[in-house]
Amino acid sequence: MGEIEGTYRVLQTPGTRLGAQTPGGVSTLEPGQNLLATAARASARTQEKHLHLRVKLLDNSMEIFDIEPKRDGQTLLTQVWRRLNLTECDYFGLEFQHPRAYWIWLEPMKPITRQIRRPKNALLRLAVKFFPPDPGQLQEEYTRYLFALQLKRDLLEERLPCADTTAALLASHLLQSEIGDYDETLDREHLKVNEYLPSQERSLEKILEFHRKHTGQTPAESDFQVLEIARKLEMYGIRFHAASDREGAKINLAVSHMGVLVFQGTTKINTFNWSRVRKLSFKRKRFLIKLHPEVRGPYQDTLEFLLGSRDGCKNFWKICVEYHTFFRLFDQPQPRAKAVFFSRGSSFRYSGRTQKQLVDYVRDSGVKRVPYERRHSKTRMSIRALTADLPRQSVSFTEGLRTSASPSSADASFYSVPTSPLALRGLPDFRDSSGSLTEPQAPDTKRPAAERSSTAAADGNTRRAQSPGPPAPQPCQGLSVDGPQPSPSARKSPLSLSPASQVTLGPAEQGLFPLLSPVLSDAGGARTDGEEEPKHKSMAADEAYFIAKEILATERTYLKDLEVLTVWFRSAVVKEDAMPADLMTLLFSNIDPIYEFHRGFLREVEQRLALWEGSSSAHSTGGHQRIGDILLRNMHQLKEFTSYFQRHDEVLTELEKATKRFKKLETVYKEFELQKVCYLPLNAFLLKPIQRLVHYRLLLSRLCGHYDPGHHDYADCRDALQAITEMTSTLQHSLARLENLQKLTELQRDLVGIENLITPGREFIREGCLHKLTKKGLQQRMFFLFSDMLLYTSKGVTGTSHFRIRGLLPLRGMLVEEGESERSVPHCFTICAAQKTVVVAASTRLEKEKWICDLNTAIDVAKSGGDPSLVLPGSVLCAPPCRSSEEVSPEKESEDTHGVHGSLEGQGQHRANTTVHVCWYRNTSVSRADQSAAVENQLSGYLLRKFKNSNGWQKLWVVFTNFCLFFYKTHQDDYPLASLPLLGYSVSVPKEADCVHKEHVFKLQFKSHVYFFRAESKYTFERWMEVIESASSSPGRARRPEDEA
Repeated sequence: MGEIEGTYRVLQTPGTRLGAQTPGGVSTLEPGQNLLATAARASARTQEKHLHLRVKLLDNSMEIFDIEPKRDGQTLLTQVWRRLNLTECDYFGLEFQHPRAYWIWLEPMKPITRQIRRPKNALLRLAVKFFPPDPGQLQEEYTRYLFALQLKRDLLEERLPCADTTAALLASHLLQSEIGDYDETLDREHLKVNEYLPSQERSLEKILEFHRKHTGQTPAESDFQVLEIARKLEMYGIRFHAASDREGAKINLAVSHMGVLVFQGTTKINTFNWSRVRKLSFKRKRFLIKLHPEVRGPYQDTLEFLLGSRDGCKNFWKICVEYHTFFRLFDQPQPRAKAVFFSRGSSFRYSGRTQKQLVDYVRDSGVKRVPYERRHSKTRMSIRALTADLPRQSVSFTEGLRTSASPSSADASFYSVPTSPLALRGLPDFRDSSGSLTEPQAPDTKRPAAERSSTAAADGNTRRAQSPGPPAPQPCQGLSVDGPQPSPSARKSPLSLSPASQVTLGPAEQGLFPLLSPVLSDAGGARTDGEEEPKHKSMAADEAYFIAKEILATERTYLKDLEVLTVWFRSAVVKEDAMPADLMTLLFSNIDPIYEFHRGFLREVEQRLALWEGSSSAHSTGGHQRIGDILLRNMHQLKEFTSYFQRHDEVLTELEKATKRFKKLETVYKEFELQKVCYLPLNAFLLKPIQRLVHYRLLLSRLCGHYDPGHHDYADCRDALQAITEMTSTLQHSLARLENLQKLTELQRDLVGIENLITPGREFIREGCLHKLTKKGLQQRMFFLFSDMLLYTSKGVTGTSHFRIRGLLPLRGMLVEEGESERSVPHCFTICAAQKTVVVAASTRLEKEKWICDLNTAIDVAKSGGDPSLVLPGSVLCAPPCRSSEEVSPEKESEDTHGVHGSLEGQGQHRANTTVHVCWYRNTSVSRADQSAAVENQLSGYLLRKFKNSNGWQKLWVVFTNFCLFFYKTHQDDYPLASLPLLGYSVSVPKEADCVHKEHVFKLQFKSHVYFFRAESKYTFERWMEVIESASSSPGRARRPEDEA
């Protein structure tokens, strides 16, 4: 044998005798080979085992990534984020196509080879996975650029259907970002070789016309305009999953930040908000949605949809889990413990950061912003470190993440942490066919911070993107824009979507259903004292901006109030077929047109405020920093609805009569008032349209008072004020009549023992709590003063919300005498009626003076012009058959053991926040004049709330109406989480002993109950103080005894 190269040493094997001769090893190498060559070939074979995965980026470039076969999806995702230097990476994902042609997201925690059948031949593509409702939540300009590329792809793939005009406008902004200012020759050449729209030739002239108006707009500004326009479209961020309902009708399912959506074709027919969903699950091909019983409305408890396959159904369920976790949860869920023997249900969990965590990371990490390259741009680069950011519409008070902040916000204040059983109910339970999880959970995967490298090369036009200037202002909450389109009645006036372009969007974008999108997801986010709110800069000094924001916030609340009638109540009566056809026509033919008008008006205001912020950040003094033109146009259009407003008292009267005639309608009416969505007496919502006109007048008066006569917005605001003043003057008597009728109708339901309380000429004057002197001493009674009589009642049986009539005193011939000394009872006075004399005591001297003043005034009016027939005993009082007296004898009055010691905070009765019940438990009173004045003092907006002994602040959407604060997670929620009646509360600025060292904080206190609320600005703080003072301590209301001299 020849020389053997590479002889191996043979190891001792078991059974080898010690000291035996070691045999020589036998080489398998061919002559001329050596170990180095063999090792090289082995290394090559190992390389062949690596996966060379192709990833198509959003700019259509292709990148190759080498991944070990057994590595999970997170390894590939991390490589992609590092190569792109992408900070806000959790908004994105990698998707690949299933053999059945639908797209699937790459799962981070699962090996790649278990997800993709043939990895070598597969093509993955980078795509936006989570579409936030507000582009202002995207804090990086680079992220907004990638989002714009995604929308460009969606337009070309027809996944973002819209009107031709809107599509042309979007294409023009994309064109501006890629080739710069308008040049017809260059534009046409570029559009010949680059396609933006499927049928681009049809819209070519429109694209060029719009592009001509974008002169001077930087690529970053163009990206922002693209996002602003697209986010208002019905199909923004929507990915269809074909399905069918129980009847076999073909539908499409989708998921968004707000919940699960149902489409018929491209028309949205239903939205199941996360707050309404209790559990999502799937079983084979069936996708199941289980709703909370109290909010399911006309739907069944569990809704079932049939998808094409089990894989498709499970894929859609996974997407729902991820969307819910990303937008609704404060922290990413923890992994579920592994079962020892066997487990039921899917182990899938969302494994990335939530939107709240992502926003906090970008804000707090201080990552250095370096240049990035726009591969398609032939004009300029945007250097993030030097460029002032575009408006961020979801800073601390921005209604956005909202709570994610919505319901929440994109900054620290908007994500909700479930801190109470009530808050936990809003989080759905996710499980598959055999699982029983209550929340999606995932391993705590830490993503490495990507090191960013500069790849940009600047050209001659870079300086325009880098122009010096102060950083952009941080807008306030409430600037989410759900749609740019006006209602059909407002389409005459096209909207300004960019500084120089005007366009009227088509009907596809106008939406057929109520506004449901949040500006973020959870408004109830918990905060710590160490977290600071971003300071408003240039906006802070502009009171007109905050007045416009108040218009926006209150308009959102007003539209939700109208939905109680147009959506919820309609569904209830239609489901039970409880309302006669003529009454149905009368009611909804008067409400629906008003509702549709205000939907369009709200969109216009939202759009203008978004542009107002954008104009401010660009230091523009153009036409966007104004609101008068929109108000003037819409106030004139409101005049067309005068006849509708004038018929609302007829609607209220007919509805009340029908509930007495039709038992089925009465049952539906009462059951509906028990639902959480009906947070006020149902008939109170019929007053909202006319009351809103009064509120417009107040806000326009504030605007005119703020502006100088030479201001460019003053003339429009003045003319709008004149128009709305004419309307309110015309409808003043209708409003007074309607308010009186509504109050009498409400009392008719709350009082037991009286019929026909609603009679011609009778007017409500005051209601409140007094203590009546009986043989058993002072006993608490509820008094009701009308223009012809005085009723006094006691609380009904425990557990009910009714008051039982104890006596009726006619005003004709009545005398009121003061006298405390002889009875040794403070604040007492005597009421001498024709057949009865009663001694009563008020809680305070001020209460006593108010009662005496109103009684004397009413007595004088009754003497001069009263109708005797109104006070006949048989006309109103349902006396027992054995008695004919209009006064129940004192001997029959039993002591009300639940009177003085009742606690409103502890009461569980539904609608215990009505003024009747609040007056009873707070020992105070309210007059009709107080209620009329409160119409102008309605307010809505985000506030941070803190309890007396807590450290953290919680962000909530707060609505003030009917002397009460209602708390929501976000403005798009259908019903409040809690309420706080303000009668009897005092409002003040925190003292040093309260240890609250924050700006714009006010304190609410009633006895030992203390709350702190923090507003976003000085103007907002003053407005909340003003309206709460009007409700809690107006001259018409009782103050605490210690406050009196």
